[in-house]
Amino acid sequence: MERFEVGQKNAEIAAALRIDVRSVERWRRAWREQGEAGLLSKGSPGRPRLSEAQIAELERELERGPLAHGWVDQRWTLARIKTVIGRLFHVPYTVEGTWRLLKRHGWSWQQPARRAIERDDDAVEVWKKETWPRVRAPRRSAGPGSSSRTRPGNP
Repeated sequence: MERFEVGQKNAEIAAALRIDVRSVERWRRAWREQGEAGLLSKGSPGRPRLSEAQIAELERELERGPLAHGWVDQRWTLARIKTVIGRLFHVPYTVEGTWRLLKRHGWSWQQPARRAIERDDDAVEVWKKETWPRVRAPRRSAGPGSSSRTRPGNP
């Protein structure tokens, strides 16, 4: 803006800032038409934002759970939240953008706060000690037929 006010030429400004002359022309036109406000950043064009009211509505919808939105289980994934945002607000987000949006508003990845009601810790321990050793694949020992064996006549 200061360069425009002192009458510096577009080509001089472009050379000093190492940018294209067309960008300077666009800035000068915006400055002439709107003053300093015309030169203010409009923000990133690649990141659509939701209003605070929309964020509040999204939080209410997420609290209703995935079942209310047509999924068969109670897991919220970023892809599902992205889909809900698109359905509710017709605003496209990427999965990464969805994660950034949620993080900015205090959300974090979660694990269940409590264990399943049906969980039987004693049965789990018995299974680990008795069943698991029987069902896991046995390890191959280094013996006849093993790939670690050397060929006859080789040291």
